[in-house]
Amino acid sequence: MPHNGCPHQCSFCNQKNITGQSYQPTKEDVKNILEKAVNDLGDKAQNAEIAFFGGSFTAIDRDYMITLIEAAKPYTKIFTGIRISTRPDYIDEEVLDILKKYNVTSIELGAQSMDNFVLKANNRGHNSDDVMRASRLIKSYGFSLGLQMMTGLYTSTYDKDIYTAKKFIELNPDTVRIYPTVIMKETELANLYLSGDFVPYTLEQSVDLCSKLILMFEKADIKIIRLGLHYSDSLVKNSLGNNYHPAFKELCENRIFYNSFIEKTNSVDKSKTFTVYINEKSLSKFYGQKKCNLNCFTEMGYTFEIKFDNTLEKYDLYIK
Repeated sequence: MPHNGCPHQCSFCNQKNITGQSYQPTKEDVKNILEKAVNDLGDKAQNAEIAFFGGSFTAIDRDYMITLIEAAKPYTKIFTGIRISTRPDYIDEEVLDILKKYNVTSIELGAQSMDNFVLKANNRGHNSDDVMRASRLIKSYGFSLGLQMMTGLYTSTYDKDIYTAKKFIELNPDTVRIYPTVIMKETELANLYLSGDFVPYTLEQSVDLCSKLILMFEKADIKIIRLGLHYSDSLVKNSLGNNYHPAFKELCENRIFYNSFIEKTNSVDKSKTFTVYINEKSLSKFYGQKKCNLNCFTEMGYTFEIKFDNTLEKYDLYIK
């Protein structure tokens, strides 16, 4: 539902260029899509959700919103429920009562930042208090809460992004999505970038930051269900700069293992062979994309063998 219901034009947003479409679904579209999904997924449908994304679902015309979830409600007997994405300042008891009635189970808030200066500079139209109020209200109704953050926004900094993650953790959502800022053409952010007033994080800076955010949310037992924007030809064609990577999460996970290895081998005698223990499922993450980590360790003069300890968590390793 590209941009539908959004009362503000955020500095970074051009939903049409991100998704490559501007068409708004009808109730017939909802039914047709869900019928196709049922046929395609079969028994796997019971592990999937119906999701309305792209705009601010609770800010769209109320009758239209109800029409869409009314069309989806019968299918909640097949799927696990309905997930919607919306703004924190468009959540109240009235709308939550409606969503509960139509079997909505998960609500994600596009918070983006918990720094009020950053929110204002990017024309979000809400503040951090709205995020906290809406989050607590959603949880009190028994919905699953998801929070979405953007790193590297205009006027943001490394410390401000870490602060946002810490405030998210205090709210204890069930899930988070982390989106490093991508500069889309025909946006205010693009104008700021082209004028030199906005200098985005480099890909290296984004990877360094987000690898730390992964560990923060993992430690808090908060699931990251998305890290980086989904790849699309439209996104690549309509973005500026060179800080987007289609395998961004993989780069961040590789960095976690790189940092951990360097930290734990800091006092290791390089003339002696040692053993690195990791979870078997983490081998590709430890090696790195195109074995970049492994190649770096070899160039540094380390000689080691790898063994598996499947009692380890996915980002853990130890040395013997």
